Amino acid sequence: MLISWASDMIKKYVKILPLAAVLFAISAHADVALKDNSEILGRWNLYAEAAKLDGEKKAVKVEWEFKEDGALLTTATDSVGRTNEMKIAIKYFVENGEIKKQSTPGREKYESCKVVEKDGSKMVLKCAYLFFFLTKI
Repeated sequence: MLISWASDMIKKYVKILPLAAVLFAISAHADVALKDNSEILGRWNLYAEAAKLDGEKKAVKVEWEFKEDGALLTTATDSVGRTNEMKIAIKYFVENGEIKKQSTPGREKYESCKVVEKDGSKMVLKCAYLFFFLTKI
């Protein structure tokens, strides 16, 4: 009888383990909710982008500067192009823990970017189609 009871318990745990593993994996990549823009203010080096969080990263050389007044200054460097540097200012704000930034300068269409990871001077954003990998400057 004791062996039968132990066998039943083991079967239950074996069924629960995969579910527990999935829940743990999901919680490991839980989004970080921003309280306000004070957590992202300043200059950030956007050094890579990828279609998937664990996918192949494409190296980029872009600087994002989150200003207190709601401006996001983007400076892209292209050493092989006609223009060495391109600067664009767009609007942004933090709402419901996410960054909302203009999709196109001058248009009032915004895209949501969730902070997937934020650890000290490193941050990963998930925007509409890409993951952005940043380090604080």
